[in-house]
Amino acid sequence: MIFEQAANSLIPPAFPDAWQADLLAQLAEAETVLAWAEQDLDLQLCFGKGMLVLTAQRLLTKRAGEAEWQSHLLRDGLRLQQHDHAGVASLELFDAAARIAQWRYTLNHGPAAQHLIERFALQLDSLRSGQPVPEPEHAHCPKCKAELDADAEECPVCTREIHQPPSTWTLLRLWRFAKPYQGQLLLGFLLMLGSTAATLVSPYLTMPLMDEVLIPYQNGASIELSTVGLYLGGMLMAALVSWGLGWAKTYILALVSERISADLRTTTYEHLLQLSLEYFGGKRTGDLMSRIGSESDRISVFLSLHALDFITDVLMLVMTTIILFSINPWLALATLLPLPLIAWLIHLVRDRLRTGFEKIDRVWGEVTSVLADTIPGIRVVKAFAQEQREAARFREANKHNLYINDKLNKVWSLFSPTVSLLTDIGLLVVWAFGIWLIAHHNVTVGTLTAFLAYIGRFYGRLDSMSRIVSVTQKSAAAAKRIFDILDHVSNVPEPTRPVQLKQVSGQIELRDIRFRYGNRAVIKGLGLTIRPGEMVGLVGHSGSGKSTLVNLICRFYDVSEGAILLDGTDIRSLPVADFRRHIGLVLQEPFLFFGTIAENIAYGKPDATREEIIAAARAAHAHEFILRLPLGYDSLVGERGQGLSGGERQRISIARALLIDPRILILDEATSSVDTETEKEIQKALDNLVKGRTTIAIAHRLSTLRQADRLVVMDRGEIVEVGPHDELMAREGAYWRLYQAQARNVDTDPDDAE
Repeated sequence: MIFEQAANSLIPPAFPDAWQADLLAQLAEAETVLAWAEQDLDLQLCFGKGMLVLTAQRLLTKRAGEAEWQSHLLRDGLRLQQHDHAGVASLELFDAAARIAQWRYTLNHGPAAQHLIERFALQLDSLRSGQPVPEPEHAHCPKCKAELDADAEECPVCTREIHQPPSTWTLLRLWRFAKPYQGQLLLGFLLMLGSTAATLVSPYLTMPLMDEVLIPYQNGASIELSTVGLYLGGMLMAALVSWGLGWAKTYILALVSERISADLRTTTYEHLLQLSLEYFGGKRTGDLMSRIGSESDRISVFLSLHALDFITDVLMLVMTTIILFSINPWLALATLLPLPLIAWLIHLVRDRLRTGFEKIDRVWGEVTSVLADTIPGIRVVKAFAQEQREAARFREANKHNLYINDKLNKVWSLFSPTVSLLTDIGLLVVWAFGIWLIAHHNVTVGTLTAFLAYIGRFYGRLDSMSRIVSVTQKSAAAAKRIFDILDHVSNVPEPTRPVQLKQVSGQIELRDIRFRYGNRAVIKGLGLTIRPGEMVGLVGHSGSGKSTLVNLICRFYDVSEGAILLDGTDIRSLPVADFRRHIGLVLQEPFLFFGTIAENIAYGKPDATREEIIAAARAAHAHEFILRLPLGYDSLVGERGQGLSGGERQRISIARALLIDPRILILDEATSSVDTETEKEIQKALDNLVKGRTTIAIAHRLSTLRQADRLVVMDRGEIVEVGPHDELMAREGAYWRLYQAQARNVDTDPDDAE
């Protein structure tokens, strides 16, 4: 107990259990742990456990298997530096004279190491100034301003709707889509009213048929054929009217429900396209496809069939109840005896069904996500002989889906037969009470017969209504998942007062911009001006912030602080679509759509003429290989460009960028995934592409950026060097070390690579 209390006071609760006892023995009295970082590599890059701990007085470090902890007292002049290269990071401790110690780890321990570096710097500042270390500031959600925990990637307040069960009232929100068809809906309701009323005529006519024709005939009276014909003709006419009105209302309401469902799908998809990349980063493709596809289909079936049946059932119950009370109030009361019990049962299972169906929808999204992952990547699956693994993954997801369904079916399978049992008991009560009333001459046989005919329809509709509880909860869960998309607001909003740029020269200015992923700072106070027509190359190690900076310039995300200006205008005040029309983007992995070569080149300008398409292809050095295809520009491209080589796909994407004639060009590793010969072809195409345009190019092959006007060297979200190639080489700084590491064409130490 004493040990546990000491551990709780000196070591944070999240500290790894495996190291607690060992570390506690090393800590002095009242010495508390401020930060820690685990290592999983040794200095020879072999896997091995290690721990680095920061207290208010020193750094403690130990590797698994070592007997003693190493200690480094905090003093003025010490500094910690983190470097990363090719997925391996290095943390180094320096004093004024030399490097004292070094630790290595894979990048999944990077956030903990970065946190330790920040606390280390704060502690040294405190030692120098004599002031206590300030409490760390908590980040806040930019949307709802809620306080975020350390390293939180999403706001728990904004995402809490994921954990909320769907409400049946969610279905009422569909009125937004039904409102344009309110005239057809009103007509359908009137037809439904007439059809339901017509079905209630036949049981009513059985009373005089029994009391005035059949029973007198049994007692010796003759049958009047005209009277029988009148009653039977009335029943036939009622059946024909009910059939005609029922057909008309079913047809009209089915057409309306399909249109509501189509509008719902279209609106959801259009809204989805307007959301920022941040939303898609946290969603799986299969889940989104399931929402727009199967969930909207489920709502369509509910509106066209089940909602229609439910309204018909309600009308039937109300009309039948009125007729029953008009015939005999006491028999009517006996008929309604099961209703309170059925209502209680519905209330009892409704919440379980509601949460259960929402879970089923989410689990089904997992099943479709496996398909969405595997089918597009089938070449990789087969290349690594992982068919059995993917089959097992699908089998596991399907098994989970089966488990959730079985769990829910236990509730539903008991509910439905119980309702049937209660209605059967109610029918027996009516029989017994009706016979007693006949024996006491309070009702006639014809009245009881009519009552039983109505009760059969009444209880049949009641049973149908109880079964619709399941369908309603399924539809409510589907509606919630769709409205979760529609309720999501883009983090890249359209400006309330948009500014129109008549002419774009292409000057880009970054004014002290900052950006965070959750609580993690990625871009830190970065400032840069890119002149019109200038080509700027972004270089730096993986994770230095290059791609994030490009995403901010394209306004896929908005900066957390500062501003990005195009020709002196904040890009947040420009209409998003208009702004992006001035940007051409060539990615490392070009994405081609299923369609013809010409359609893919003209994707950014669908109305382009064939001459413009060919001119763009010629400039991209793609015209020759396109003509060698069986149908030339009309040759079909497989999904994601299958059937074309990587270099061919890249040249088509360059042609696509050329066709829209952008003022700003973004090249994100455009030649990194091709061979040397293909790179030369692509480089010729890029030379045509960059002429006269403001160009920002990211490349790991520094040789491809020799023609850049300026090179911007980034490290951990900051600019460390800016200048032409020759000038940066002469400085022998960060860029020089990067270039030398690549020139040697060997694996280098992270220290050398920086």
